[in-house]
Amino acid sequence: MNYDNLSDFIAELEDDGELVRISVEVDPSLEITAITDRLCKNSGGGPAVFFENVKGHSVPVVTNLLGSPRRLCKALRIDSFDDLAARIVGLIQPDLPESWTAALKLVPQVTQLARLPPKSVRSGVCQQVVKMGRDVDLAELPIPRIWPEDAGPTITAGQVFTKHPETGIRNVGLYPLEIRDRSTLVVHWNERQGGWRNFQAYRQAGRPMPLAISLGGDPVFVYMAHAPLPANTDECLLGGFLRGKNIELVGCRSVDLEVPAFAEIVLEGTIDPAAPLSEAGPIGDETGFYSVRSEQPLIDVTAITHRSNPICAVMIPGKPPVESDWLYRATTRLLLPFVRLFLPDVVDLNLPQCGAYRNLLFVSLRKRYPQQARQVMNALWGLDSLTTCKLIVVVDDNVDVQNEQEVWFHVGANSHPGRDVLFCEGPADPSDHAAPVRGLGHKMGIDATVKLAREGHPRPWPAPLRMTTEMTDLIARRWQEYGFDAR
Repeated sequence: MNYDNLSDFIAELEDDGELVRISVEVDPSLEITAITDRLCKNSGGGPAVFFENVKGHSVPVVTNLLGSPRRLCKALRIDSFDDLAARIVGLIQPDLPESWTAALKLVPQVTQLARLPPKSVRSGVCQQVVKMGRDVDLAELPIPRIWPEDAGPTITAGQVFTKHPETGIRNVGLYPLEIRDRSTLVVHWNERQGGWRNFQAYRQAGRPMPLAISLGGDPVFVYMAHAPLPANTDECLLGGFLRGKNIELVGCRSVDLEVPAFAEIVLEGTIDPAAPLSEAGPIGDETGFYSVRSEQPLIDVTAITHRSNPICAVMIPGKPPVESDWLYRATTRLLLPFVRLFLPDVVDLNLPQCGAYRNLLFVSLRKRYPQQARQVMNALWGLDSLTTCKLIVVVDDNVDVQNEQEVWFHVGANSHPGRDVLFCEGPADPSDHAAPVRGLGHKMGIDATVKLAREGHPRPWPAPLRMTTEMTDLIARRWQEYGFDAR
């Protein structure tokens, strides 16, 4: 099903028992966060939450929309995260036909690809209400103050649309936006992100930078803005691919950009390239800590447009588990087919929750030659989406990297610190407060694979303890005969 309207997705979640409504008045300052965060800590991610009565506002707020695997899969039109990887594999590595009759089978796939580019339309429901100039007032929106020491209310689920001043290539990112006053925002981004790169291009050109923030619409928009796509790739293409139909975009009213026509709320604005950067933060981060203060550009909001009865979508960042956990888990499956393109011996990947989905990476490898684990580590650090990962652990292909305890068991059993630990330096996550210098740090790799003689291990490697298949089958058949429960 295609959810052009956020209300359609919400209605389906409610029918499925995946959403709860809170009708009593709640305060957008901290109370929305406290309720949502407590629910997110439940097994499976908790329900989506619809706050009907937000103190001081007529616009309702919805949180934790994508905070469970079932809801995210529904939004992405997939049955499982592995299905996402399978669809990507079919796109980048299609089975080549051997005859013209077999080639006909590719016609539906080619037709689907032809529908992927976004489509410009003349009008959209996101502009049913238009406020410009002096009528702009961000305080009218129910943007919550999320954590006690936040510098201000923060937009967390807005898809930020920018484009390069020369190439016109669009970038859509999920960047926090801190509200300063009725018409000013501070965007929290860093030099590794596409929006920042576009900003630097405008500064060099000496031209004001147009920018638009879209809230709501098809829930797939949040994921397309979050996914770590290669540079100069239009995120709207991924959105169209996941939807199975193109995304309709409408021109903004005050800046030269296009935004989703079915969005709930759109903020339009510009950044003055000559204006000094402003000290931003702290705000709550996905790392589970407050962000470190940084210098960021100010956005002058020139227009606010929205539906006649909008809904404000909010994501609550914090210590895992939170809603964004599931976005990262889906992204790991999305990364796998791309990694296998140049590292075909990689079997599986896992960015575990204990590493906040960014600090640790577990990799299983079909090892064929000495030092292959080190080659894999260095290749993965060379990927833009994994270059800031602090620790990579490589295990053999018979180890389930989705099982964290199993990985650490093999680290303890198979690694020798004096031989199997690799240190290097390179870019660090700008949000990593442990790095002595922002954006620069050290990395460590652990080779927990079975060692070969040519890797400096002349001793025989012992075989793992395994029961025979025949005996395992025998006791399975006789389990109840022994007097145990059939389970």
